[in-house]
Amino acid sequence: MNPIKNHRGFTLVEIIFAMATGVIVMAAIYMAVMTAQRSSVRIEQRISATQDVRASLEVMSMEIGMASFNPLFVPALSIPPFWRDQNCSGTSADPANRGIRGATPNAITVEMDIDENGALDGPNEVIAYAYDAANRQITRATNCGAAQSILGQAAGTPQRIVRVINGDLNIPVFRYFDGLGVEIPAANLPGAIPNIRRIEIALAVETEYIDPATQQPQRVVYSNGVILRNHAFSL
Repeated sequence: MNPIKNHRGFTLVEIIFAMATGVIVMAAIYMAVMTAQRSSVRIEQRISATQDVRASLEVMSMEIGMASFNPLFVPALSIPPFWRDQNCSGTSADPANRGIRGATPNAITVEMDIDENGALDGPNEVIAYAYDAANRQITRATNCGAAQSILGQAAGTPQRIVRVINGDLNIPVFRYFDGLGVEIPAANLPGAIPNIRRIEIALAVETEYIDPATQQPQRVVYSNGVILRNHAFSL
């Protein structure tokens, strides 16, 4: 008997079956890798979005908390004028408002003498924050200059990771409270600005991350309370 004849090769069916199995295994590995990569990207987006919102909230809280900082106790009606009007063009018509030049549910303008020279002439001594509902962003302007986005991006801009949706959820960005903790209605502003002692800042955001439970972009509300110690004692 020829021993060579006892060693049969693979049949065509066996080869096709093996190739099909290999393709299935490779496809499964590919899908697993792609799923892991997508999950990694979503996690990175969530972390980036959280960091952006918290950083913006921290900066807003710090700067708004300095409203009415007047370390030299320069009188409001001094010459030249100390507290400026909301357009940075001259003396304020309402000096009792001190370093809060405008206060609404979605915008605030604050002033502070952070370089302690007795004048509001520094690059960051008049700061205006506003909620741009149309473009779902928070803007910041200094010394009555052009507003710049600090959270969220204008429509049509690529890489929109965070959108500010306070308007969608009917949540005011700013709420104002007096020294007793009683909320000051928006209808009482700007007349009640001298009574403001605390401001609640709320940022409702929507991220690109899809929540598996709802299959909708994830929505989160971040908030912080700011005590205005300088506003109570400034001239």
